[in-house]
This record gives sequence, structure tokens and C-alpha cells, in this order.
Amino acid sequence: MELVPTSRVRTVALVGHSGAGKTTLAEALLFEAGAITRVGRVEDGSTVCDFDPEEQRRGQSLSLAVAPLLWKGHKINLIDSPGYADFEGEAIAAMRVADLALFVVSAVDGVEVQTERLWRAASELGLPRMVFVNKLDRERASFERTLDQLLERLGAGIAPLELPIGAEATFHGVADLLSDTAFLYDDGAHVTAPIPDEMEALEHQVHDNLVEGIVVADDELLEGYLEGQIPSVEQLEHTLAVGVDEATVFPVVCGSATGRVGIDRLADFICEIGPSPLDRPGLPVDAGDTMIEIGADPDGPPLAYVFKTIVDRHVGQISLLKVLSGTIHTDDHLVNPRTGGEERLHGLFALRGLDHIEVDAVPAGDLAAVAKLTGTATGDTLAPRGTPVRVPASPAPEPVLAVAVVATSQADDDKLANALHRLTEEDPGMVVTRDDETHQTVLRGMGETHLQITLEKLTRKFGVNVSTEDVKVAYRETVTAEAEAEGRHKKQSGGHGQFGVATIRIEPLDRGAGFEFVDKIVGGAIPRQFIPAVEKGVMEAMAEGGVYGYPVVDVRVTLLDGKYHSVDSSEMSFRMAGRLAFREAMGQAGPIILEPVSALEVTVPSDVQGDVMGDLNARRARVQGTESAGKDNQVILAQVPEAELRRYAVDLRSKTSGRGSFTARHDHYDLLPTHLIDAVAGASRGLAGASA
Repeated sequence: MELVPTSRVRTVALVGHSGAGKTTLAEALLFEAGAITRVGRVEDGSTVCDFDPEEQRRGQSLSLAVAPLLWKGHKINLIDSPGYADFEGEAIAAMRVADLALFVVSAVDGVEVQTERLWRAASELGLPRMVFVNKLDRERASFERTLDQLLERLGAGIAPLELPIGAEATFHGVADLLSDTAFLYDDGAHVTAPIPDEMEALEHQVHDNLVEGIVVADDELLEGYLEGQIPSVEQLEHTLAVGVDEATVFPVVCGSATGRVGIDRLADFICEIGPSPLDRPGLPVDAGDTMIEIGADPDGPPLAYVFKTIVDRHVGQISLLKVLSGTIHTDDHLVNPRTGGEERLHGLFALRGLDHIEVDAVPAGDLAAVAKLTGTATGDTLAPRGTPVRVPASPAPEPVLAVAVVATSQADDDKLANALHRLTEEDPGMVVTRDDETHQTVLRGMGETHLQITLEKLTRKFGVNVSTEDVKVAYRETVTAEAEAEGRHKKQSGGHGQFGVATIRIEPLDRGAGFEFVDKIVGGAIPRQFIPAVEKGVMEAMAEGGVYGYPVVDVRVTLLDGKYHSVDSSEMSFRMAGRLAFREAMGQAGPIILEPVSALEVTVPSDVQGDVMGDLNARRARVQGTESAGKDNQVILAQVPEAELRRYAVDLRSKTSGRGSFTARHDHYDLLPTHLIDAVAGASRGLAGASA
């Protein structure tokens, strides 16, 4: 692929709700540009961007994919992103490296929830945006209805640049409001024509409104317009491009990706009014003691950012880069400031789906790929030696659903940890933890589909087979009363025996106080060197579990008395005595179970607030209050037992049609209601019996 200067690079993230036609639009743009010779279909898995078997089987995008094309002297880097909520992190990662977000909206389904969520994310990033209204040739398609929803739900700045010619099955062209020209697509031919008579009045009215909306952004243009001067198309496009760059104007164009209507016009608009990397503000980077801005200067120091990692069974690790500054070349040596390691950019290439297109050089603002950067992960920066600058880490989406994975064989278990590590390198939204208390390997993701896809990849890419189970809740035990008990350990087996006696008292402490050990031995009843052994034995018994089998917390243990033997006593003897004494006393001190409670913040549309609060009450929640979040949303603050939140991500999405979101963090432990003790204790004993 030929080298294109930075000023002619356009990096565009295709974003929007699942099913709006983003992947099909990418396919149509690639075909229109001559980058591919036939148009693939999402339904049969033949598109460029959906290359993973999981994507092809489901007929939906599950991760971002890059597809560059050349158009009239420009290079357009398309980044096709998933529209399903579980993979929102991929769409946001695409927007972080894009210079323009192209929102694809179905004219049949209108503005859907994920489009709204991603629009807010793009706004927070300050990213320029355009809208492509797709599927205008489908039954029940309506441009007017969709435009009304865009204006209502996405806010000010929405500016239609085109109107459709025809509707549903008769849709066959677009009217360009800037030039008052019709572009018709009949039988594969692209022709220009005057605006059809039946829509001339409407087109002129919308044209005038558009011109007035554009000229107000330019004082000189506005002054001439008020004096009766009609601005040229070039003047309007220039002023419009400034508004797009500043993310104050959001052009709306229309067409059909499957019918390839308006696709060439869309590519023209991307090149004519879409920002180049030179039009975007400098990127703040961490230079050690201070933050500095790095602009897309092709003559500056070479600096690249890894925005995506792909794990390929045959090629190995592929790192997708955005060149932030300078020009990088094949076999350049750059340093990863995070690790201090040097990386050689061996085999630099452009990635189009799975196809590797060799390149020798990549200028600032452009995208590239390189294989086998084994010490570099997603989010890392590559810089010249002696230039320790780093792009600040982007916050990863907080996982909302978890499952425990268990290897089905010893061979699978040997490979499991490494395979999970490599999958998390590819997908930062997936988090793997090892819970030492429950002895589970826990996989956390953004939803059921996200977890399911990860498990499928685990088998397909790494040959690791696992089963799943619920994540165990980390219950605790404590006591409600005082109790005293003696622990006596005596063993004789020839030679030196073992002898140790310890009398302790246990009593409750305040919630969250932990553990306190008090030594009240007098008169040398237990030699001083053995007292720490008693404490250690008590702590071991607490960790192993109390009456119900869960770790014990919030108790004070007082060592009152004991006995020893000058020959047979040892640290081991008093450790065992401490364990026995604690177990005996625990059963007499009114043991109870404590359950972990999470602080929950749920953001929901106001119209479903009542349903969500009713559901929370059914989950034993204590609602702390509500707060407004914008004009249409409410934030519900509550404390909810962790056991009630295992599938909350799935249930909340169902109750709010995908519009709700939440965060949860551990807050404290509280008493488990009496009527639940038998079930929780039974589960613990069953698990203990199974493990034994």
C-alpha cells in the first residue's frame, strides 16, 4: 500500500448499535474503493472485518477490526467496532485512536440504546462525529422519523447534508443539500441529475436551513450572506469542516450499504469534511515529571501507541499501532517505557481484516500492525530510546459478570493460566483473578455473551477445555457471646511425646475490627516461647473455618491459662492446643454467618426507576437514596448483599432494555438473615465434603 501523507489520512471508527450495518458498510466502502473484488455478507461470515470463527458463526462483530482503503488520493482507515453492549470497550478503544466517529443508524430501528451510550462516550472524548442513516431501502424505513430521533436523543448540532430520493423499495438516490444536486443509483450506474420535482420544495427549505446553520459559524460568511451573497459549495464545506473538527456540528448523510446507494458520497464526505490527524489537538502524554502534548508531526520523533492486541495461533501476537508522531519504518528499534525493553518493528504491515499488506513506512496519524512484540501489551507506548514518554492508561471498563472456570483435565490445567493471560492481553475488558480463599479461578467480563465468547476462544485458540461453576460468595463467621474452652494436645509414640494445654476465652469485637490476641498468662503456666505458637494455632483454626465452615473474623481471643511439660512440650504441641481450644470455644459462643455487602450505584432511565427499585428490594437491598443524572436518568444508591448480585448485569439489562448500568464495590460485612443460614451452611459443608 502506497505511503499517503498525514494530511490525507482519515481514521474513522464505525460505531453504533448492533445490527445497524457497520460491517456491511465497511464492506461496501472497500468494494467501492476497489480494495476488494466482491462484497461479503455478514450472514455467511464472508466479510473482511468479521474474521473470527465466533463472529462468523454468530453473524455479529465481537472485536474491532481495521480495514484501510484508498479513495481519491486519501487513505481511509476504517475501524469496524462491535455494537453489542458486552463489547462496548472495543468500540471505545476504536474511538480513542480515531479522528472521526461515523455513527451508523438503521432507518428501520432508529436511534437505539447503544448508539446513545457511544455518542456520550464520543462526546466525553471530544471526538468529531458524523451519522450515516443506513437501510433506507428496507421495509418500514423512515429517514424523517430517524432524523427526529437523532435531534431528540443526541442533542444539538445534528445537520442533515442529504435527503433520500424514494422510500423503502423505491429508494434509489440522495439529494445533496449543499449543491442542490441529485445522485441517482439505478442498475449499478451512478448519475447526477436535478432534484426531482416532487421534493424540490422540501429540498430547498432544508437547504436554506442548512446554509443558515453553517454560515453562523463564520462571521465573514454570515455578513456576506445577510447582504444577499450566496456562499459557494466550497465555502460551505470549509466552514462545515471547521464545525466538524470542533465537534460542534454533526453532519447526517444517508444511503444503503447493501444496495450501495450513497456509499461513494459518504467516502467523499469523509475526505472533504472529515478531520485529518493534523486537524486534531495534540495528545497529552506523560513525560515523567510533567504532561506534554504530542501533535501528529510526521517529521517529529517516532512515537506509536498500541491500541489493540490480537493473539493468532499461527502468527503469534499482532500489535495494532497508531503512529502519534514522526514516521516509523520497518526494522526500526523503539523502546517500551513501561518495561524499558527494546522492540524491533520487524515486518511492519497494514492489516485489512486478516490480510497483511506490507508497508515500508507509516507517517504520523496513520495505523499499522507489527507481529511478535512479545514484551508489549495493549495500551503501551513505543518511543525512541532516551524519550521516556507514555500515553496515560485508559480506564478499562469495569467487569459486571463473573464465572469460575475449572480445567477438565490435568493437561488443561497446566495450560489454563497461560491461555487466560494471553486472552486478557487481547481483551483488556476481561479480567482473571485467583481467589485464594475459595480456591477458584474467576473470569470477569461485561456480560454473558462476553464470557461465552472467551470460553470458546479458550478452546479454539489454545486447546484448553474447561467447565464453569458459580463464583462462591466469601462468607465469614463471627461470635455473639463469650465462651471459654481448653485445648489439650497429648500424644505419646515412643521417645519424646507431645504435650500442650491452652485455655482461652473468645468474645465478639465490633464489625470490621478483625482479630485481637491477648496474653494473660501469669506464673509461667506456659513458657513465653510457646505463647506465639498458641496464637498461630488459633489463627490457623480461624482461617480453616468455624462451625459453618467459613473463616472467622471480628473476635478477641484471650489466652488465660495452660500447662506444659519440660520435655514433651514444643511449638507444635501448643499450636495444636490453640487450634483445639478455639474450635471448642467457637461452638459455645453463639456463632453466626456474615455476608459481604456491596455498595451499588445503578444508573437507569427515569421511566423504569420504579421497576428497578422494586427489583432491588426483592434482592434484600437497602436503598440509600437517589440522585438525578441528566434530564432523563436517575442514579439509585443502595447496599446489596453480594450473593444477590451474581446475575444482576443480565437482569438489569433485561429490565431496562439495555439502558441501565451499574457499579458495585465491596463495602462491609453484615449478618446473614436467620432463614438463609441453613442453605448457606449446607452449601459450605457440601463443598467441604466434595473437596475432601
